[in-house]
Amino acid sequence: GFIKTAMTDALNEKQVAGIRDAIPAQSFGNPEDIAAAAVYLASEEARYMTGQTLHVNGGLVMI
Repeated sequence: GFIKTAMTDALNEKQVAGIRDAIPAQSFGNPEDIAAAAVYLASEEARYMTGQTLHVNGGLVMI
């Protein structure tokens, strides 16, 4: 998914609007969203997870 970073800050408003409209969550993610997923994967709660892809993308890949 698209995450608010220096790279996405370089997009113009038309580009941002076009991308945002394609994301079911209607917003870009934050770096903290990625960090939360990484913390979960490193936690005891994820101890039994194997061979999975964790999509942190606001639903973009599901379209």
